[in-house]
Amino acid sequence: MEGKPQTVVYLSEQVIVLISCALSFLGSSLIILTYIIWPDLRTTPRKLLVYLSVSDWLSAVSYAVGVWKVFHSDSVDCVVQGAISTFANTSSFFWTVAIAVYLYVLIVRTSQRLADRLVLVFHLVSWGIPLVITVTAVSLKKIGYDASEVSVGWCWVRIQANDRYLWMLLTGKIWEFLAYITLPVIYILIKRHIHIAHDALSEYRPILANRPLSQSFSSMADVKLTLIPIVFIVLRIWSTVRFILLLADSPVRNNPILVTLHGIGNTFQGAANCIMFVLLTQPIRTRLCTTLCHCSKCRAEAQNSHDITHKLLPGQDTLTQKEEDSTTDARTDR
Repeated sequence: MEGKPQTVVYLSEQVIVLISCALSFLGSSLIILTYIIWPDLRTTPRKLLVYLSVSDWLSAVSYAVGVWKVFHSDSVDCVVQGAISTFANTSSFFWTVAIAVYLYVLIVRTSQRLADRLVLVFHLVSWGIPLVITVTAVSLKKIGYDASEVSVGWCWVRIQANDRYLWMLLTGKIWEFLAYITLPVIYILIKRHIHIAHDALSEYRPILANRPLSQSFSSMADVKLTLIPIVFIVLRIWSTVRFILLLADSPVRNNPILVTLHGIGNTFQGAANCIMFVLLTQPIRTRLCTTLCHCSKCRAEAQNSHDITHKLLPGQDTLTQKEEDSTTDARTDR
């Protein structure tokens, strides 16, 4: 392994992955901002989504630094970048599963109290386990330059570590594999429960069940429940493929297309969550459009006022004011 050259990260791959990082940064920021701006949106599920977005935000920033620099040694900044991305990426896995578990308890088990009690557990697990793993890996000098064998320029597990495969599992891959299994199972159970409940409701309340608005909201919720595990797997599967190819010592893992897909998959999660939970959520989308239109209108009015002022000749605004004052005085004398 030491005698093999590192995976070449081409400029085109850097540009594409950096764009993905930027979109994820903006998407995660938008989720956080909408939660802060509108208090009535501060439900527990959306609060959990904000915690996930914080992890995705950190991932996007740290990965962007790695892709921009493309590290070549175990430098201090390489270790710092690798530690932050390891912590954030692992935390993102846990929060993604935590949201699924919360929805399962809330919808299928119909226990609001139990679901809310689990939030503290989610914090301990989703922040605590990644932190312990990352601190341990850094302390044992397992985080560092990995020759882009299972990355796209950023640092992760040191490629020279004898037990690198074990630490690759502990710092990400084992949690990724568990998420592949857990997420589809949980969301299938939720969808099944909702469909059974909807069928029972439509039997006794056919008028409500046949309302177009009710159908539209139900269909959108159904689409989201389907998309969440699918999007997660589609984005993350490329890094898993490269990891398996690394275990098999296959040169295919260095294929530029596969490397690019890996880079996009690891960095686009924040943007994907923004699309699903902001842009595809009608109440939030409507508020955003209203806010943007209002801001555009205000800017247009300010620009028009600014243009009118600048169209006046020097001193013309003063003369106009004097003429208005004279007219007012004349009316007063009459």
